Amino acid sequence: MNDLFILEESKRRIEASESVISQLHHLVAFRLEKPKMRLEKCMLIISIDVDVGSKVLGVINKGKNDTNVHRYLSEYTVGKIEEMALPLFADLFENLIIPVTFAVRGQLADVESSVFDLLLDSSVKHDIGSHGYSHRRFKKLSSREAENELRMISASMKKFGIIPRSFVFPVNSVAHLNLLEKYGYKCYRGYGDIVHDCMYIEKLGQLYNIYPSLYLNQGTNSLLLEKILDVAVTKKAPLHLWFHLWNFGETEKSMQRSINRTIFPLLKYAKEKADCGVLIFETMFSAAKKIESGLNPRRNR
Repeated sequence: MNDLFILEESKRRIEASESVISQLHHLVAFRLEKPKMRLEKCMLIISIDVDVGSKVLGVINKGKNDTNVHRYLSEYTVGKIEEMALPLFADLFENLIIPVTFAVRGQLADVESSVFDLLLDSSVKHDIGSHGYSHRRFKKLSSREAENELRMISASMKKFGIIPRSFVFPVNSVAHLNLLEKYGYKCYRGYGDIVHDCMYIEKLGQLYNIYPSLYLNQGTNSLLLEKILDVAVTKKAPLHLWFHLWNFGETEKSMQRSINRTIFPLLKYAKEKADCGVLIFETMFSAAKKIESGLNPRRNR
Protein backbone atom coordinates (compact mmCIF):
# COMPACT_ATOMS: atom_id res chain seq x y z
CA MET A 1 0.00 0.00 0.00
CA ASN A 2 1.25 3.51 -0.79
CA ASP A 3 1.62 6.27 1.80
CA LEU A 4 -1.42 8.22 0.54
CA PHE A 5 -3.70 5.19 0.95
CA ILE A 6 -2.39 4.55 4.48
CA LEU A 7 -2.88 8.21 5.41
CA GLU A 8 -6.43 8.32 4.05
CA GLU A 9 -7.38 5.03 5.72
CA SER A 10 -6.05 6.25 9.06
CA LYS A 11 -7.97 9.51 8.66
CA ARG A 12 -11.15 7.64 7.75
CA ARG A 13 -10.93 5.44 10.86
CA ILE A 14 -10.51 8.44 13.13
CA GLU A 15 -13.46 10.21 11.48
CA ALA A 16 -15.54 7.03 11.68
CA SER A 17 -15.03 6.84 15.44
CA GLU A 18 -15.89 10.52 15.93
CA SER A 19 -18.86 10.31 13.56
CA VAL A 20 -20.40 7.30 15.30
CA ILE A 21 -20.25 9.11 18.64
CA SER A 22 -21.84 12.19 17.08
CA GLN A 23 -24.54 10.18 15.31
CA LEU A 24 -25.43 8.24 18.46
CA HIS A 25 -25.73 11.51 20.36
CA HIS A 26 -27.96 13.00 17.66
CA LEU A 27 -30.09 9.85 17.44
CA VAL A 28 -30.81 9.87 21.18
CA ALA A 29 -31.35 13.65 21.28
CA PHE A 30 -33.71 13.65 18.29
CA ARG A 31 -35.72 10.77 19.74
CA LEU A 32 -36.12 12.48 23.12
CA GLU A 33 -36.60 16.03 21.89
CA LYS A 34 -40.15 17.33 21.68
CA PRO A 35 -40.73 18.37 18.05
CA LYS A 36 -40.70 22.14 17.54
CA MET A 37 -42.68 21.84 14.33
CA ARG A 38 -44.70 19.16 12.60
CA LEU A 39 -44.96 19.08 8.83
CA GLU A 40 -47.29 17.21 6.51
CA LYS A 41 -44.35 14.86 5.87
CA CYS A 42 -40.63 14.72 6.57
CA MET A 43 -38.43 17.05 4.53
CA LEU A 44 -34.94 15.77 3.68
CA ILE A 45 -32.74 18.77 2.93
CA ILE A 46 -29.12 18.48 1.84
CA SER A 47 -26.72 21.42 1.56
CA ILE A 48 -23.18 21.17 0.26
CA ASP A 49 -20.45 23.74 0.87
CA VAL A 50 -18.23 24.50 -2.11
CA ASP A 51 -15.37 26.17 -0.25
CA VAL A 52 -13.02 26.64 -3.19
CA GLY A 53 -14.17 24.62 -6.19
CA SER A 54 -11.08 25.15 -8.32
CA LYS A 55 -7.33 25.01 -7.70
CA VAL A 56 -7.11 28.18 -9.81
CA LEU A 57 -8.27 30.20 -6.80
CA GLY A 58 -5.38 28.86 -4.76
CA VAL A 59 -2.99 30.16 -7.41
CA ILE A 60 -4.71 33.54 -7.69
CA ASN A 61 -4.89 34.10 -3.93
CA LYS A 62 -1.25 32.98 -3.45
CA GLY A 63 -1.93 31.21 -0.16
CA LYS A 64 -3.15 34.35 1.58
CA ASN A 65 -6.64 32.92 2.03
CA ASP A 66 -5.62 29.42 3.19
CA THR A 67 -6.53 29.88 6.86
CA ASN A 68 -10.05 31.03 5.94
CA VAL A 69 -10.66 27.76 4.11
CA HIS A 70 -9.05 24.86 5.94
CA ARG A 71 -7.05 24.34 9.10
CA TYR A 72 -4.40 22.16 7.48
CA LEU A 73 -4.84 22.05 3.69
CA SER A 74 -3.97 24.87 1.32
CA GLU A 75 -6.66 26.57 -0.72
CA TYR A 76 -5.02 25.10 -3.82
CA THR A 77 -5.27 21.56 -2.41
CA VAL A 78 -8.89 21.96 -1.34
CA GLY A 79 -9.74 23.33 -4.78
CA LYS A 80 -8.04 20.37 -6.44
CA ILE A 81 -9.99 17.90 -4.29
CA GLU A 82 -13.29 19.67 -4.94
CA GLU A 83 -12.69 19.67 -8.70
CA MET A 84 -12.71 15.88 -8.48
CA ALA A 85 -15.57 15.66 -5.99
CA LEU A 86 -18.18 17.90 -7.60
CA PRO A 87 -18.80 15.79 -10.75
CA LEU A 88 -19.19 12.68 -8.58
CA PHE A 89 -21.87 14.28 -6.43
CA ALA A 90 -23.55 15.98 -9.39
CA ASP A 91 -23.85 12.59 -11.11
CA LEU A 92 -25.15 10.96 -7.93
CA PHE A 93 -27.97 13.46 -7.44
CA GLU A 94 -28.81 13.53 -11.14
CA ASN A 95 -29.07 9.74 -11.34
CA LEU A 96 -31.34 9.64 -8.29
CA ILE A 97 -33.26 12.79 -9.35
CA ILE A 98 -32.70 14.51 -6.01
CA PRO A 99 -32.38 18.32 -5.80
CA VAL A 100 -29.97 19.75 -3.23
CA THR A 101 -28.48 23.11 -2.27
CA PHE A 102 -24.98 23.77 -3.56
CA ALA A 103 -23.62 26.75 -1.64
CA VAL A 104 -20.99 28.04 -4.06
CA ARG A 105 -18.25 30.55 -3.37
CA GLY A 106 -18.86 33.67 -5.47
CA GLN A 107 -15.25 34.13 -6.54
CA LEU A 108 -15.63 31.02 -8.69
CA ALA A 109 -17.82 33.01 -11.08
CA ASP A 110 -14.86 35.30 -11.84
CA VAL A 111 -12.35 32.60 -12.82
CA GLU A 112 -12.25 29.82 -15.36
CA SER A 113 -14.27 27.09 -13.70
CA SER A 114 -16.80 24.46 -14.74
CA VAL A 115 -18.72 24.55 -11.46
CA PHE A 116 -21.63 26.74 -12.54
CA ASP A 117 -21.93 25.16 -15.98
CA LEU A 118 -21.97 21.70 -14.43
CA LEU A 119 -24.75 22.58 -12.00
CA LEU A 120 -26.81 24.56 -14.50
CA ASP A 121 -26.58 21.76 -17.08
CA SER A 122 -28.00 19.22 -14.65
CA SER A 123 -31.44 17.83 -15.43
CA VAL A 124 -32.19 18.26 -11.73
CA LYS A 125 -33.03 21.80 -10.66
CA HIS A 126 -30.59 22.40 -7.83
CA ASP A 127 -30.63 25.39 -5.54
CA ILE A 128 -27.41 27.28 -6.29
CA GLY A 129 -26.82 29.36 -3.21
CA SER A 130 -23.94 31.43 -1.94
CA HIS A 131 -21.03 30.56 0.34
CA GLY A 132 -19.56 34.04 0.54
CA TYR A 133 -17.43 35.61 -2.15
CA SER A 134 -13.95 34.91 -0.82
CA HIS A 135 -14.84 32.47 2.00
CA ARG A 136 -14.13 34.90 4.84
CA ARG A 137 -15.68 34.68 8.31
CA PHE A 138 -18.61 37.09 8.40
CA LYS A 139 -18.24 37.69 12.14
CA LYS A 140 -14.82 39.19 11.43
CA LEU A 141 -16.12 41.48 8.70
CA SER A 142 -17.34 45.02 9.22
CA SER A 143 -20.77 45.89 7.84
CA ARG A 144 -19.07 47.58 4.87
CA GLU A 145 -16.87 44.55 4.19
CA ALA A 146 -19.80 42.13 4.44
CA GLU A 147 -21.88 44.25 2.08
CA ASN A 148 -19.01 44.36 -0.38
CA GLU A 149 -18.86 40.54 -0.32
CA LEU A 150 -22.60 40.31 -1.01
CA ARG A 151 -22.41 42.92 -3.76
CA MET A 152 -19.61 41.00 -5.50
CA ILE A 153 -21.54 37.73 -5.20
CA SER A 154 -24.59 39.26 -6.86
CA ALA A 155 -22.58 40.79 -9.69
CA SER A 156 -20.53 37.65 -10.32
CA MET A 157 -23.38 35.13 -10.28
CA LYS A 158 -25.54 37.39 -12.43
CA LYS A 159 -23.20 36.57 -15.31
CA PHE A 160 -24.60 33.02 -15.17
CA GLY A 161 -28.19 34.17 -14.73
CA ILE A 162 -28.15 33.13 -11.07
CA ILE A 163 -29.81 35.08 -8.28
CA PRO A 164 -28.76 33.24 -5.09
CA ARG A 165 -31.54 32.96 -2.49
CA SER A 166 -29.86 30.59 -0.02
CA PHE A 167 -26.81 31.54 2.03
CA VAL A 168 -24.36 29.33 3.89
CA PHE A 169 -21.93 31.31 6.01
CA PRO A 170 -18.26 30.43 5.54
CA VAL A 171 -17.01 28.52 8.60
CA ASN A 172 -20.61 28.74 9.89
CA SER A 173 -19.85 32.26 11.11
CA VAL A 174 -23.36 33.76 11.21
CA ALA A 175 -23.54 37.56 11.11
CA HIS A 176 -24.98 40.55 9.20
CA LEU A 177 -28.42 38.98 8.66
CA ASN A 178 -29.86 42.42 7.86
CA LEU A 179 -27.61 42.55 4.80
CA LEU A 180 -28.80 39.14 3.60
CA GLU A 181 -32.34 40.54 3.59
CA LYS A 182 -31.16 43.63 1.72
CA TYR A 183 -29.62 41.49 -1.04
CA GLY A 184 -32.69 39.35 -1.54
CA TYR A 185 -31.79 36.15 0.28
CA LYS A 186 -34.67 34.04 1.53
CA CYS A 187 -32.89 31.61 3.85
CA TYR A 188 -29.61 30.66 5.47
CA ARG A 189 -28.12 27.77 7.36
CA GLY A 190 -27.63 28.76 10.96
CA TYR A 191 -24.85 27.76 13.29
CA GLY A 192 -24.86 24.17 14.39
CA ASP A 193 -22.85 21.80 16.54
CA ILE A 194 -23.56 18.75 18.68
CA VAL A 195 -25.59 20.95 21.08
CA HIS A 196 -27.35 23.29 18.64
CA ASP A 197 -28.23 20.90 15.81
CA CYS A 198 -31.96 20.31 15.48
CA MET A 199 -34.83 19.49 13.12
CA TYR A 200 -36.46 22.89 12.77
CA ILE A 201 -36.99 25.84 10.44
CA GLU A 202 -37.45 29.26 12.01
CA LYS A 203 -38.39 32.62 10.55
CA LEU A 204 -36.29 35.57 11.70
CA GLY A 205 -37.39 38.84 10.13
CA GLN A 206 -37.78 38.07 6.43
CA LEU A 207 -35.27 35.21 6.54
CA TYR A 208 -35.71 31.52 7.27
CA ASN A 209 -33.08 29.74 9.31
CA ILE A 210 -32.91 26.21 7.93
CA TYR A 211 -31.25 24.78 11.01
CA PRO A 212 -28.56 22.14 10.41
CA SER A 213 -29.36 18.70 11.77
CA LEU A 214 -26.24 16.63 11.15
CA TYR A 215 -22.78 17.03 9.61
CA LEU A 216 -21.60 14.20 7.36
CA ASN A 217 -18.14 12.98 6.37
CA GLN A 218 -16.43 9.85 5.11
CA GLY A 219 -16.70 8.23 8.55
CA THR A 220 -20.48 8.51 8.69
CA ASN A 221 -22.32 5.26 9.42
CA SER A 222 -25.13 4.72 6.90
CA LEU A 223 -27.18 2.48 9.22
CA LEU A 224 -27.22 5.12 11.95
CA LEU A 225 -28.15 7.69 9.33
CA GLU A 226 -31.16 5.61 8.37
CA LYS A 227 -32.26 5.42 12.01
CA ILE A 228 -31.98 9.20 12.33
CA LEU A 229 -34.02 9.56 9.14
CA ASP A 230 -36.64 7.24 10.63
CA VAL A 231 -36.97 9.61 13.60
CA ALA A 232 -37.51 12.57 11.26
CA VAL A 233 -40.10 10.61 9.27
CA THR A 234 -41.97 9.60 12.45
CA LYS A 235 -41.95 13.16 13.78
CA LYS A 236 -42.68 14.67 10.34
CA ALA A 237 -39.76 17.03 10.82
CA PRO A 238 -37.17 18.64 8.53
CA LEU A 239 -33.84 16.81 8.52
CA HIS A 240 -31.05 19.02 7.17
CA LEU A 241 -27.82 17.17 6.36
CA TRP A 242 -24.72 19.04 5.25
CA PHE A 243 -21.10 18.52 4.31
CA HIS A 244 -18.15 19.93 2.38
CA LEU A 245 -17.11 18.58 -0.99
CA TRP A 246 -13.72 17.68 0.51
CA ASN A 247 -15.19 15.53 3.31
CA PHE A 248 -15.05 12.21 1.49
CA GLY A 249 -11.42 11.62 0.57
CA GLU A 250 -8.55 13.17 -1.33
CA THR A 251 -8.53 11.02 -4.47
CA GLU A 252 -11.31 10.27 -6.91
CA LYS A 253 -11.17 6.57 -6.03
CA SER A 254 -11.43 7.14 -2.28
CA MET A 255 -14.23 9.67 -2.77
CA GLN A 256 -16.29 7.26 -4.84
CA ARG A 257 -15.72 4.53 -2.28
CA SER A 258 -16.88 6.82 0.55
CA ILE A 259 -19.94 7.97 -1.39
CA ASN A 260 -20.92 4.36 -2.11
CA ARG A 261 -20.50 3.47 1.55
CA THR A 262 -22.22 6.45 3.18
CA ILE A 263 -24.32 8.78 1.00
CA PHE A 264 -25.73 6.39 -1.59
CA PRO A 265 -27.32 3.92 0.90
CA LEU A 266 -29.00 6.80 2.73
CA LEU A 267 -30.40 8.33 -0.46
CA LYS A 268 -31.63 4.96 -1.68
CA TYR A 269 -33.38 4.44 1.67
CA ALA A 270 -34.83 7.96 1.52
CA LYS A 271 -36.14 7.31 -2.00
CA GLU A 272 -38.03 4.29 -0.64
CA LYS A 273 -39.59 6.53 2.02
CA ALA A 274 -40.49 9.09 -0.64
CA ASP A 275 -42.14 6.36 -2.72
CA CYS A 276 -44.22 5.50 0.36
CA GLY A 277 -45.38 9.12 0.56
CA VAL A 278 -43.85 9.93 3.97
CA LEU A 279 -40.87 12.01 2.81
CA ILE A 280 -40.14 14.72 0.31
CA PHE A 281 -36.78 16.04 -0.93
CA GLU A 282 -36.31 19.79 -0.60
CA THR A 283 -33.53 22.31 -1.08
CA MET A 284 -32.96 25.07 1.44
CA PHE A 285 -34.78 27.55 -0.80
CA SER A 286 -37.71 25.29 -1.68
CA ALA A 287 -38.15 24.38 1.99
CA ALA A 288 -38.27 28.07 2.93
CA LYS A 289 -40.82 28.76 0.20
CA LYS A 290 -43.06 25.93 1.43
CA ILE A 291 -42.90 27.16 5.01
CA GLU A 292 -43.65 30.69 3.82
CA SER A 293 -46.64 29.51 1.83
CA GLY A 294 -48.19 28.14 4.99
CA LEU A 295 -49.10 24.90 3.21
CA ASN A 296 -46.83 22.63 5.19
CA PRO A 297 -46.00 23.43 8.80
CA ARG A 298 -47.90 23.05 12.02
CA ARG A 299 -45.67 24.37 14.79
CA ASN A 300 -45.82 22.79 18.23
CA ARG A 301 -45.89 25.27 21.07
